[in-house]
Amino acid sequence: MAGPLTVPARAAVVGAGPAGLMAAEVLAGAGIAVDVYDAMPSAGRKFLLAGIGGLNITHSEPAAAFLSRYGDRAGAVAPLLEAFGAQAVRDWAHGLGIDTFVGSSGRVFPKEMKAAPLLRAWLHRLRGLGVRLHMRHRWLGWEADGALDFDTPTGRAAHRPDAVVLALGGASWPRLGSDAAWVPWLAGRGVRIAPLAPANCGFETGWSQHFRERYAGQPVRAVTLSMSDEQGEWRRGGEFVVSDYGVEGSLIYAASARLREAIDRDGHAGLRLDLTPGLAIDRVAEELAWPRGSKSMANHLRARIKVDGVKAGLLREVVPAADFHDPARLARWVKSLPLTLRAPRPIEEAISSAGGVAFDAMDEHGMLRGLPGVFCAGEMLDWEAPTGGYLLTACLASGRWSGLGAVRWLAQRDGA
Repeated sequence: MAGPLTVPARAAVVGAGPAGLMAAEVLAGAGIAVDVYDAMPSAGRKFLLAGIGGLNITHSEPAAAFLSRYGDRAGAVAPLLEAFGAQAVRDWAHGLGIDTFVGSSGRVFPKEMKAAPLLRAWLHRLRGLGVRLHMRHRWLGWEADGALDFDTPTGRAAHRPDAVVLALGGASWPRLGSDAAWVPWLAGRGVRIAPLAPANCGFETGWSQHFRERYAGQPVRAVTLSMSDEQGEWRRGGEFVVSDYGVEGSLIYAASARLREAIDRDGHAGLRLDLTPGLAIDRVAEELAWPRGSKSMANHLRARIKVDGVKAGLLREVVPAADFHDPARLARWVKSLPLTLRAPRPIEEAISSAGGVAFDAMDEHGMLRGLPGVFCAGEMLDWEAPTGGYLLTACLASGRWSGLGAVRWLAQRDGA
């Protein structure tokens, strides 16, 4: 990190989510006066909501596997994560007095599992560094003279900081502030922006009314999903949830980028579902061929291959009735049940969004090439990742990156 500036400087951070707060921490730590502005009534609103079920801050898997979760943006994200990766996130949390642990899935959580204690400790640190938070300040773009224009509780206000870090989020969860209102303002100044799209989202299938009424909301556990596309074969085990409109949940989110791209390209996406990943197809056929006597097919499936409930419902939804009487054919369905996804759910429902400010629109320090002194960070950048700690880690890493870039730029500007 660059040393403290010899000439007083003031920076504005627009957006009080994880990326913006990390940028503010870096800037304030370098002796820069920092003002953080956010449209919401309090800081970290999406961060807090995402942590209600247990705040997943990062993941413990090896660095190469971790980086691969960012897909075709892995190369752009790599320098950020090399400087501030999973272990650095854990060390940073420990520095706030928040102990962490690794769960059975490899995900890393605060010991208390909650987001609020971490956020409180973080804001306490930031205030100790002199960071000033201005809530209910909605950024409206730039005025003609280049000043930042805000709508505030007391009316319109203009601010002219020496450097700006924009950490405005994407377009998911607009009620928490990520509404992508910034897109036309940056595009109007020549910043290249990849179209925003839903990520970590559910997908529509077109269930029958009977299936929806009986199984919507139920988890499908211990299965393997696979798909083939131009990128090759994708295969992963886990669970997902049947919803009224289709499918959602962690296993679906992990494939959401490829599913979305397939739908954009072909008008639909195909998944294959293995309902019994622990049994080979020959074993499944052998078990299904066992005489069932007076047992119903439902009881036979339950007793022989432990397929019941929503799994059996999925078979009934997809498989022709005649094939239930042919053990070999039914075994093939059990091991490779096709699901056709028609569309992603609207971006407003997504956990995160893809697209945003293109990395080639910024220099290697996160500064917009056409707007000296303006830096970008967080989910408003053109990257995406599945849930599992990858989103938060990259937001924190990019906030640190842009904060350091702003410190460096101010130091060079002032000859420090």
